[in-house]
Amino acid sequence: MGIVSDKDFDSALVDCVNPKPKPVPIAQIVDITRPGRKEGDVNVPDSLRQIIGDTSVTDGRQEAVALAKNFGISPSAASAYAHGATSTASYDEQPNRNTIVGAKERIAKKARAKLMLALTQLTPDKLAAAKARDIAGIARDMSQVMKNVEPESGPNTGVNTGGGPAFVFYAPQVREESSYQVIQAKD
Repeated sequence: MGIVSDKDFDSALVDCVNPKPKPVPIAQIVDITRPGRKEGDVNVPDSLRQIIGDTSVTDGRQEAVALAKNFGISPSAASAYAHGATSTASYDEQPNRNTIVGAKERIAKKARAKLMLALTQLTPDKLAAAKARDIAGIARDMSQVMKNVEPESGPNTGVNTGGGPAFVFYAPQVREESSYQVIQAKD
């Protein structure tokens, strides 16, 4: 063990005493421009999306865009949040739809209360003294207020507009006998 020739021993000794410098690799970090989220970017928190969406419904789009701008969020993203979506690419998904509907329902509740107050002020004496054109204008204005503040209803909003239970029937597909695999059995 440990027996080597003098030549091998001397070359190993020289390498230990005077080591040869190893070449240093030259490396360069290149920042490539690529689409998508950059390193260090973070998602907008869901609570902030909901606040911006709620602000858009209650205070208007300009206020929501101003609020979004304070956080470095684009106006198009603020518009998406106002529809309940999480981004401009997810308008159909709308995970924050309940927040937006809730904000509209709060406004509708207040509007209904004011509408009822206004309707109670319209006494038969006042209506009798008013012109038909004024009465029609009041009715039109009241219906427009209710239309504007009521939450949307329809097939894609999650609100059942039918008024009754919904039945879904599933019918199995009928297959021909020839579509089944035939296995020959021996008796």
